[in-house]
Amino acid sequence: MPYVGRFAPSPTGSLHAGSLVAALASFLDARVHGGSWLVRIEDVDEARTVPGSADDILQTLRTLGMQWDGELIWQSRRSGLYQQACTQLGEHVFGCACTRKEIEQASGRLGSDGAAIYPGTCRNGLPAGRQARALRLKVPPPGPDSRISFHDQWFGDVSQDLATDVGDFVLRRADGYWAYQLAVVVDDALQGVTDIVRGADLLDSTPRQLYLQRLLGYPAPRYLHVPTVSNARGEKLSKQTGATALDVRNPLQPLKQAAGFLGLDVEDAVTTGMFWQRALAAWERLLGETQERDAGA
Repeated sequence: MPYVGRFAPSPTGSLHAGSLVAALASFLDARVHGGSWLVRIEDVDEARTVPGSADDILQTLRTLGMQWDGELIWQSRRSGLYQQACTQLGEHVFGCACTRKEIEQASGRLGSDGAAIYPGTCRNGLPAGRQARALRLKVPPPGPDSRISFHDQWFGDVSQDLATDVGDFVLRRADGYWAYQLAVVVDDALQGVTDIVRGADLLDSTPRQLYLQRLLGYPAPRYLHVPTVSNARGEKLSKQTGATALDVRNPLQPLKQAAGFLGLDVEDAVTTGMFWQRALAAWERLLGETQERDAGA
């Protein structure tokens, strides 16, 4: 099957150093494998979209020499597809009346992502006098069916118990927007994505997405999660933690910084053309070392 990769930024601000690392890794992986590299604008959360930021991200990618293949996809225009998938899930979906505060008070347990684990309040029916605010997906009870395991090409074998570590998770939010977990699974399947290269901050989401893929009959892609860039306080670098927009007046500088963070030796590159030659070769060597490590494990 031909390799299809993708980069899926959220248009909540300009591209920054952290998002460039993920973009670079996914771009290099696609090119090393002779595959396609798609770009998808993940603006399903329209309330957080910053006007003009999608165009800014796309122009930054072009300036850095990262041209995508095929047409751009905008999640905000695909809500009908997410509804179809939700309908297909049938009895696995239930309406939930709980507020975030109620869940935190009733749960008493935090998941691996730091959020309160849903206590199952509405999974067998809404409490009297309450109306559904969100839609959730039922996860299997604790046991073999609830444990989702996969091999990550960077971090190795990963396993998570959806019942004890996550709980029933949201498919459509209380504000009416479709949740990331459902939208990303539908889009990756419909776009034929075979390989997902992204930041390690999304490693914890992968078992939920694999479970949705299983229920919907979608093939599971290969995954590679690269380390995330942190700020001086040790927080993941993001728009919310004060990440600044990339300065691409000299494209070589941010490219070399991102490559260096990934452990790629490109220091002798003095032009962007030379950078891409060095970076592709370095990424191929890195993949080879990773495969040797896995073979010896």
